[in-house]
Amino acid sequence: MKIRNFSLAALAIALPIAAFASGLTPAAEDEAKIREMLTAQGFEVHEVEMEDGLYEVETTKEGLELEVYMDAQFNILEMEEDNDSEEADD
Repeated sequence: MKIRNFSLAALAIALPIAAFASGLTPAAEDEAKIREMLTAQGFEVHEVEMEDGLYEVETTKEGLELEVYMDAQFNILEMEEDNDSEEADD
């Protein structure tokens, strides 16, 4: 009985962690919430994906291409200029 309870508890912990594995598409409702939040702040959202346990959002704001990193509670943790687009232009 204890082993079964432990297995269920481990599964309950592992499922949310697996959802934040690298390169996955977020749930539709999460993506919609992220798009709504960032659009209200003046961002144009191009792509939302999950990477290293965070939402990675490719955006444009005031002519700058930015990557916005958000946690599971939709808090903005970091923003950085997206230099990949400049390299593609070369």
